[in-house]
Amino acid sequence: MFLDLLRRRNPAFVEAAMALHRAGQIPANAYVLDLDTVEDNARLFKAEADRHGLKVFAMTKQVGRNTGFSRAVLRGGIDRAVAVDMACAIACHKAGLKTGHLGHLVQVPRFEAAMAARDLQPDYWTVFSDDKAAEAAAAAKAAGRIQNLMARVHTAGDTFYKGHEGGFPAEDIAAVADRLDALDGARFAGLTSFPALLYDNATRTVNPTHNLTTLARAADALRKGGRAEVEINAPGTTSSAVLHHLASAGATQCEPGNGLHGTTPLHAMQDLPERPAVLYLTEVSHLHQGRAYCFGGGLYIDPVFPDYGLKALVSAEPTVADAALRPVEIPPPSAIDYYGMIDCAGHPAAKTGDTVVFGFRGQAFVKRGYIVGVRGIASGTPQVETIDNIFGQAEPWPNLS
Repeated sequence: MFLDLLRRRNPAFVEAAMALHRAGQIPANAYVLDLDTVEDNARLFKAEADRHGLKVFAMTKQVGRNTGFSRAVLRGGIDRAVAVDMACAIACHKAGLKTGHLGHLVQVPRFEAAMAARDLQPDYWTVFSDDKAAEAAAAAKAAGRIQNLMARVHTAGDTFYKGHEGGFPAEDIAAVADRLDALDGARFAGLTSFPALLYDNATRTVNPTHNLTTLARAADALRKGGRAEVEINAPGTTSSAVLHHLASAGATQCEPGNGLHGTTPLHAMQDLPERPAVLYLTEVSHLHQGRAYCFGGGLYIDPVFPDYGLKALVSAEPTVADAALRPVEIPPPSAIDYYGMIDCAGHPAAKTGDTVVFGFRGQAFVKRGYIVGVRGIASGTPQVETIDNIFGQAEPWPNLS
Protein backbone atom coordinates (compact mmCIF):
# COMPACT_ATOMS: atom_id res chain seq x y z
CA MET A 1 0.00 0.00 0.00
CA PHE A 2 2.69 2.51 0.98
CA LEU A 3 5.04 1.05 -1.61
CA ASP A 4 2.69 2.29 -4.34
CA LEU A 5 2.77 5.72 -2.70
CA LEU A 6 6.58 5.72 -2.59
CA ARG A 7 6.92 4.66 -6.22
CA ARG A 8 4.56 7.38 -7.38
CA ARG A 9 5.45 10.33 -5.13
CA ASN A 10 9.13 9.76 -4.29
CA PRO A 11 10.68 7.40 -6.87
CA ALA A 12 14.10 9.07 -6.65
CA PHE A 13 14.26 8.05 -2.98
CA VAL A 14 13.49 4.42 -3.76
CA GLU A 15 16.10 4.26 -6.50
CA ALA A 16 18.71 6.08 -4.40
CA ALA A 17 18.22 3.68 -1.49
CA MET A 18 18.56 0.70 -3.80
CA ALA A 19 21.68 2.15 -5.42
CA LEU A 20 23.30 2.76 -2.04
CA HIS A 21 22.52 -0.80 -1.01
CA ARG A 22 24.01 -2.13 -4.26
CA ALA A 23 27.14 -0.11 -3.46
CA GLY A 24 27.43 -1.65 0.02
CA GLN A 25 26.48 1.58 1.81
CA ILE A 26 23.17 0.42 3.38
CA PRO A 27 22.75 -2.85 5.28
CA ALA A 28 19.97 -5.37 4.81
CA ASN A 29 17.14 -5.09 7.37
CA ALA A 30 17.09 -1.30 7.41
CA TYR A 31 14.46 1.39 7.62
CA VAL A 32 15.78 4.08 5.29
CA LEU A 33 14.84 7.76 5.61
CA ASP A 34 14.90 10.48 2.97
CA LEU A 35 16.10 13.28 5.24
CA ASP A 36 15.63 16.02 2.62
CA THR A 37 11.94 15.15 2.37
CA VAL A 38 11.61 14.85 6.16
CA GLU A 39 12.97 18.39 6.45
CA ASP A 40 10.51 19.66 3.83
CA ASN A 41 7.62 17.86 5.55
CA ALA A 42 8.56 19.32 8.92
CA ARG A 43 8.71 22.82 7.47
CA LEU A 44 5.27 22.68 5.86
CA PHE A 45 3.75 20.99 8.92
CA LYS A 46 5.16 23.67 11.23
CA ALA A 47 3.76 26.42 9.00
CA GLU A 48 0.27 24.88 9.09
CA ALA A 49 0.47 24.34 12.86
CA ASP A 50 1.53 27.94 13.37
CA ARG A 51 -1.48 29.03 11.32
CA HIS A 52 -3.71 27.18 13.77
CA GLY A 53 -1.81 28.33 16.87
CA LEU A 54 -0.60 24.83 17.77
CA LYS A 55 2.65 23.90 19.51
CA VAL A 56 4.43 21.06 17.67
CA PHE A 57 6.26 18.17 19.32
CA ALA A 58 7.79 15.60 16.94
CA MET A 59 7.32 11.88 17.58
CA THR A 60 10.35 9.80 16.58
CA LYS A 61 9.60 6.25 17.73
CA GLN A 62 8.20 5.09 14.39
CA VAL A 63 11.59 5.66 12.79
CA GLY A 64 13.63 4.30 15.66
CA ARG A 65 14.55 7.70 17.19
CA ASN A 66 17.06 8.16 14.38
CA THR A 67 19.50 11.01 14.95
CA GLY A 68 19.42 12.11 11.32
CA PHE A 69 15.63 12.26 11.45
CA SER A 70 15.69 14.44 14.58
CA ARG A 71 18.19 16.81 12.99
CA ALA A 72 16.14 17.02 9.78
CA VAL A 73 13.04 17.87 11.82
CA LEU A 74 15.06 20.54 13.63
CA ARG A 75 16.23 22.03 10.34
CA GLY A 76 12.58 22.10 9.28
CA GLY A 77 11.70 24.34 12.22
CA ILE A 78 10.43 21.89 14.84
CA ASP A 79 12.73 22.08 17.86
CA ARG A 80 10.91 19.88 20.38
CA ALA A 81 10.04 16.20 20.64
CA VAL A 82 7.39 14.16 22.38
CA ALA A 83 8.94 11.13 24.02
CA VAL A 84 6.83 7.99 24.12
CA ASP A 85 9.26 6.63 26.72
CA MET A 86 12.56 7.54 28.34
CA ALA A 87 14.58 5.92 25.54
CA CYS A 88 12.90 8.31 23.09
CA ALA A 89 13.59 11.29 25.33
CA ILE A 90 17.27 10.46 25.68
CA ALA A 91 17.77 9.84 21.95
CA CYS A 92 16.03 13.06 20.92
CA HIS A 93 17.88 15.07 23.56
CA LYS A 94 21.24 13.79 22.31
CA ALA A 95 20.25 14.62 18.73
CA GLY A 96 19.44 18.23 19.63
CA LEU A 97 15.67 18.24 20.09
CA LYS A 98 14.38 19.64 23.36
CA THR A 99 11.93 17.55 25.36
CA GLY A 100 8.55 19.14 24.79
CA HIS A 101 6.43 16.38 26.28
CA LEU A 102 7.34 13.40 28.47
CA GLY A 103 5.32 10.67 30.16
CA HIS A 104 2.67 9.94 27.55
CA LEU A 105 2.08 7.18 26.51
CA VAL A 106 4.62 5.62 28.92
CA GLN A 107 4.97 6.98 32.43
CA VAL A 108 8.43 7.84 33.78
CA PRO A 109 9.84 5.05 36.00
CA ARG A 110 10.42 6.09 39.63
CA PHE A 111 14.21 6.00 39.63
CA GLU A 112 14.47 7.82 36.29
CA ALA A 113 12.41 10.82 37.39
CA ALA A 114 15.42 12.64 38.86
CA MET A 115 17.34 12.42 35.59
CA ALA A 116 14.29 13.48 33.60
CA ALA A 117 13.72 16.58 35.71
CA ARG A 118 17.37 17.53 35.99
CA ASP A 119 18.76 16.74 32.52
CA LEU A 120 15.81 16.63 30.14
CA GLN A 121 13.80 19.43 31.75
CA PRO A 122 10.58 18.69 29.82
CA ASP A 123 8.21 21.54 29.02
CA TYR A 124 5.30 19.25 29.94
CA TRP A 125 5.20 16.01 31.92
CA THR A 126 2.09 13.82 31.79
CA VAL A 127 0.97 11.90 34.87
CA PHE A 128 -1.70 9.22 35.20
CA SER A 129 -2.01 9.26 39.00
CA ASP A 130 -1.30 11.21 42.17
CA ASP A 131 1.62 8.88 42.89
CA LYS A 132 3.33 9.66 39.58
CA ALA A 133 2.57 13.36 40.00
CA ALA A 134 4.29 13.32 43.40
CA GLU A 135 7.36 11.64 41.91
CA ALA A 136 7.60 14.23 39.13
CA ALA A 137 7.16 17.12 41.55
CA ALA A 138 9.78 15.80 43.98
CA ALA A 139 12.26 15.33 41.15
CA ALA A 140 11.62 18.84 39.82
CA LYS A 141 12.01 20.36 43.28
CA ALA A 142 15.35 18.59 43.74
CA ALA A 143 16.43 20.01 40.37
CA GLY A 144 15.37 23.51 41.37
CA ARG A 145 12.52 23.65 38.87
CA ILE A 146 8.74 24.02 38.75
CA GLN A 147 7.41 21.30 36.46
CA ASN A 148 4.35 21.77 34.24
CA LEU A 149 2.17 18.68 34.71
CA MET A 150 -0.40 17.38 32.24
CA ALA A 151 -3.22 15.21 33.60
CA ARG A 152 -4.24 12.27 31.45
CA VAL A 153 -8.05 12.09 31.66
CA HIS A 154 -10.74 9.62 30.67
CA THR A 155 -14.48 9.11 30.84
CA ALA A 156 -17.13 6.69 29.58
CA GLY A 157 -17.11 6.38 25.80
CA ASP A 158 -13.43 7.19 25.34
CA THR A 159 -11.21 4.96 23.20
CA PHE A 160 -7.98 3.41 24.49
CA TYR A 161 -5.88 0.69 22.96
CA LYS A 162 -5.54 -2.42 25.10
CA GLY A 163 -2.74 -1.88 27.59
CA HIS A 164 -2.83 1.93 27.23
CA GLU A 165 -5.41 2.54 29.96
CA GLY A 166 -4.84 4.93 32.85
CA GLY A 167 -5.46 8.46 34.02
CA PHE A 168 -7.82 10.57 36.11
CA PRO A 169 -11.62 10.62 35.77
CA ALA A 170 -12.46 13.68 33.68
CA GLU A 171 -15.36 14.48 36.00
CA ASP A 172 -12.87 15.08 38.83
CA ILE A 173 -10.56 17.38 36.88
CA ALA A 174 -11.09 20.46 39.04
CA ALA A 175 -10.00 18.58 42.16
CA VAL A 176 -7.15 16.92 40.26
CA ALA A 177 -5.85 20.30 39.08
CA ASP A 178 -5.95 21.62 42.64
CA ARG A 179 -4.02 18.60 43.94
CA LEU A 180 -1.32 18.97 41.28
CA ASP A 181 -1.02 22.69 42.00
CA ALA A 182 -0.53 21.91 45.68
CA LEU A 183 2.57 19.79 45.02
CA ASP A 184 5.87 21.43 45.89
CA GLY A 185 7.85 21.55 42.64
CA ALA A 186 4.95 21.30 40.20
CA ARG A 187 1.97 23.10 38.75
CA PHE A 188 -1.07 21.93 36.82
CA ALA A 189 -0.73 22.93 33.16
CA GLY A 190 -3.32 21.02 31.17
CA LEU A 191 -4.87 17.84 29.82
CA THR A 192 -4.11 15.03 27.43
CA SER A 193 -5.57 11.82 26.01
CA PHE A 194 -4.87 9.42 23.15
CA PRO A 195 -6.14 8.94 20.50
CA ALA A 196 -7.79 12.29 19.87
CA LEU A 197 -8.07 11.56 16.14
CA LEU A 198 -8.49 8.16 14.52
CA TYR A 199 -8.55 6.81 10.98
CA ASP A 200 -11.87 5.27 9.88
CA ASN A 201 -11.27 2.63 7.23
CA ALA A 202 -14.96 2.50 6.29
CA THR A 203 -15.07 6.16 5.29
CA ARG A 204 -11.32 6.53 4.56
CA THR A 205 -11.22 9.68 6.65
CA VAL A 206 -9.65 10.82 9.93
CA ASN A 207 -12.21 11.88 12.51
CA PRO A 208 -12.19 13.22 16.08
CA THR A 209 -12.74 10.60 18.77
CA HIS A 210 -14.79 10.89 21.93
CA ASN A 211 -11.48 11.51 23.71
CA LEU A 212 -11.18 14.91 22.00
CA THR A 213 -14.66 15.82 23.19
CA THR A 214 -13.66 14.75 26.70
CA LEU A 215 -10.61 17.01 26.58
CA ALA A 216 -12.67 19.97 25.38
CA ARG A 217 -15.34 19.46 28.06
CA ALA A 218 -12.79 19.06 30.84
CA ALA A 219 -10.95 22.20 29.72
CA ASP A 220 -14.24 24.11 29.63
CA ALA A 221 -15.02 22.99 33.18
CA LEU A 222 -11.62 24.22 34.32
CA ARG A 223 -12.10 27.58 32.63
CA LYS A 224 -15.51 27.99 34.26
CA GLY A 225 -13.78 27.30 37.56
CA GLY A 226 -11.38 30.19 37.00
CA ARG A 227 -8.45 28.58 35.20
CA ALA A 228 -7.95 30.81 32.16
CA GLU A 229 -4.97 28.98 30.61
CA VAL A 230 -5.35 25.24 30.01
CA GLU A 231 -3.06 23.37 27.61
CA ILE A 232 -4.77 20.65 25.57
CA ASN A 233 -2.47 18.00 24.14
CA ALA A 234 -4.30 15.97 21.48
CA PRO A 235 -2.16 13.36 19.67
CA GLY A 236 -3.16 10.70 17.16
CA THR A 237 -3.00 10.18 13.36
CA THR A 238 -1.62 13.67 12.91
CA SER A 239 -0.94 15.19 9.51
CA SER A 240 -1.16 18.81 8.39
CA ALA A 241 -4.50 18.00 6.75
CA VAL A 242 -6.25 17.30 10.08
CA LEU A 243 -4.97 20.14 12.25
CA HIS A 244 -8.24 22.04 11.80
CA HIS A 245 -9.98 19.29 13.81
CA LEU A 246 -7.65 19.90 16.73
CA ALA A 247 -7.80 23.68 16.56
CA SER A 248 -11.60 23.73 16.42
CA ALA A 249 -11.72 21.60 19.60
CA GLY A 250 -9.43 24.02 21.43
CA ALA A 251 -6.25 21.94 21.31
CA THR A 252 -2.99 23.79 21.88
CA GLN A 253 -0.49 21.01 21.12
CA CYS A 254 -0.05 18.43 18.34
CA GLU A 255 2.41 15.59 17.94
CA PRO A 256 3.15 14.44 14.37
CA GLY A 257 4.98 11.16 13.96
CA ASN A 258 4.08 9.25 10.80
CA GLY A 259 2.92 12.59 9.38
CA LEU A 260 6.52 13.81 9.22
CA HIS A 261 7.49 10.95 6.92
CA GLY A 262 4.21 10.85 5.00
CA THR A 263 2.81 7.53 6.23
CA THR A 264 -0.37 8.22 8.19
CA PRO A 265 -3.30 6.07 7.00
CA LEU A 266 -4.75 9.10 5.24
CA HIS A 267 -1.57 9.45 3.18
CA ALA A 268 -2.34 6.07 1.65
CA MET A 269 -5.79 7.29 0.58
CA GLN A 270 -5.09 10.89 -0.49
CA ASP A 271 -2.15 12.92 -1.74
CA LEU A 272 -1.47 15.09 1.31
CA PRO A 273 1.16 17.85 1.45
CA GLU A 274 3.70 15.60 3.18
CA ARG A 275 5.49 13.19 0.84
CA PRO A 276 6.56 9.65 1.82
CA ALA A 277 10.08 9.60 3.25
CA VAL A 278 10.63 6.13 4.72
CA LEU A 279 11.01 2.64 3.25
CA TYR A 280 12.18 -0.75 4.46
CA LEU A 281 15.11 -2.27 2.59
CA THR A 282 16.57 -5.75 2.78
CA GLU A 283 18.05 -8.36 0.43
CA VAL A 284 17.56 -11.90 -0.80
CA SER A 285 19.33 -14.45 1.39
CA HIS A 286 18.62 -17.74 -0.40
CA LEU A 287 16.22 -19.60 -2.66
CA HIS A 288 14.07 -22.58 -1.67
CA GLN A 289 11.35 -24.43 -3.58
CA GLY A 290 10.35 -21.59 -5.85
CA ARG A 291 10.60 -18.87 -3.25
CA ALA A 292 13.27 -16.29 -2.50
CA TYR A 293 13.82 -15.69 1.20
CA CYS A 294 14.79 -12.16 2.19
CA PHE A 295 16.33 -11.15 5.51
CA GLY A 296 13.81 -9.90 8.08
CA GLY A 297 14.10 -8.21 11.42
CA GLY A 298 12.04 -5.12 10.67
CA LEU A 299 9.08 -6.68 8.83
CA TYR A 300 5.97 -4.98 10.16
CA ILE A 301 2.46 -4.22 8.94
CA ASP A 302 0.49 -1.75 11.04
CA PRO A 303 -2.93 -3.33 11.77
CA VAL A 304 -4.75 -0.06 11.02
CA PHE A 305 -5.77 -1.55 7.65
CA PRO A 306 -7.50 -4.87 6.94
CA ASP A 307 -5.27 -7.59 5.50
CA TYR A 308 -4.07 -6.85 1.99
CA GLY A 309 -1.75 -8.48 -0.53
CA LEU A 310 1.83 -7.51 0.28
CA LYS A 311 4.34 -6.80 -2.48
CA ALA A 312 7.97 -5.70 -2.65
CA LEU A 313 10.35 -4.49 -5.32
CA VAL A 314 12.98 -7.17 -5.98
CA SER A 315 15.85 -6.26 -8.28
CA ALA A 316 19.59 -6.27 -8.87
CA GLU A 317 19.32 -2.70 -10.18
CA PRO A 318 17.60 0.46 -8.85
CA THR A 319 14.03 0.54 -10.17
CA VAL A 320 10.43 1.39 -9.36
CA ALA A 321 9.03 -0.51 -12.36
CA ASP A 322 5.97 -2.73 -12.11
CA ALA A 323 8.06 -5.57 -13.55
CA ALA A 324 10.12 -5.69 -10.33
CA LEU A 325 7.10 -6.19 -8.06
CA ARG A 326 6.73 -9.59 -6.37
CA PRO A 327 4.13 -10.97 -3.94
CA VAL A 328 5.58 -11.50 -0.47
CA GLU A 329 4.45 -13.39 2.61
CA ILE A 330 5.84 -12.36 5.98
CA PRO A 331 5.55 -14.27 9.27
CA PRO A 332 2.56 -13.44 11.48
CA PRO A 333 3.11 -11.21 14.54
CA SER A 334 3.20 -14.34 16.73
CA ALA A 335 6.36 -15.54 14.93
CA ILE A 336 9.88 -14.14 14.69
CA ASP A 337 10.45 -12.48 11.32
CA TYR A 338 13.77 -14.02 10.43
CA TYR A 339 12.80 -14.01 6.75
CA GLY A 340 10.16 -12.80 4.34
CA MET A 341 9.13 -15.23 1.57
CA ILE A 342 9.02 -13.88 -1.98
CA ASP A 343 6.88 -15.72 -4.54
CA CYS A 344 8.85 -15.94 -7.77
CA ALA A 345 6.26 -17.95 -9.76
CA GLY A 346 5.76 -16.48 -13.23
CA HIS A 347 8.68 -14.08 -12.83
CA PRO A 348 12.40 -14.23 -13.56
CA ALA A 349 14.13 -15.96 -10.68
CA ALA A 350 15.47 -13.75 -7.92
CA LYS A 351 19.15 -14.04 -7.04
CA THR A 352 21.00 -14.07 -3.76
CA GLY A 353 21.88 -10.49 -2.87
CA ASP A 354 19.06 -8.87 -4.86
CA THR A 355 17.74 -5.70 -3.20
CA VAL A 356 14.23 -5.91 -1.73
CA VAL A 357 12.18 -2.79 -0.91
CA PHE A 358 8.92 -2.65 1.04
CA GLY A 359 6.68 0.27 1.89
CA PHE A 360 5.63 -0.05 5.54
CA ARG A 361 3.85 2.24 7.94
CA GLY A 362 6.38 1.14 10.48
CA GLN A 363 6.99 1.06 14.19
CA ALA A 364 10.74 0.59 13.97
CA PHE A 365 11.31 0.98 17.70
CA VAL A 366 9.65 -2.38 18.43
CA LYS A 367 11.70 -4.22 15.78
CA ARG A 368 15.40 -4.99 15.43
CA GLY A 369 16.37 -3.33 12.17
CA TYR A 370 18.91 -0.62 11.41
CA ILE A 371 17.65 2.93 10.85
CA VAL A 372 19.48 4.72 8.04
CA GLY A 373 19.27 8.42 7.25
CA VAL A 374 20.15 9.55 3.71
CA ARG A 375 20.75 13.16 2.63
CA GLY A 376 21.30 14.68 -0.79
CA ILE A 377 18.61 12.84 -2.75
CA ALA A 378 16.98 16.14 -3.73
CA SER A 379 20.27 17.36 -5.26
CA GLY A 380 21.08 14.04 -6.92
CA THR A 381 24.00 13.29 -4.60
CA PRO A 382 22.63 10.83 -2.03
CA GLN A 383 24.87 9.97 0.89
CA VAL A 384 24.32 7.98 4.07
CA GLU A 385 24.36 10.34 7.05
CA THR A 386 23.45 8.03 9.92
CA ILE A 387 23.17 4.32 10.64
CA ASP A 388 21.56 3.88 14.05
CA ASN A 389 19.99 1.16 16.11
CA ILE A 390 16.42 1.50 17.44
CA PHE A 391 17.65 3.57 20.40
CA GLY A 392 19.11 6.30 18.20
CA GLN A 393 22.66 5.11 18.87
CA ALA A 394 25.21 5.01 16.06
CA GLU A 395 26.02 1.55 14.70
CA PRO A 396 29.52 0.89 13.33
CA TRP A 397 28.18 -1.22 10.43
CA PRO A 398 29.81 -3.00 8.72
CA ASN A 399 32.72 -2.92 11.18
CA LEU A 400 32.87 -4.15 14.76
CA SER A 401 34.08 -0.82 16.09
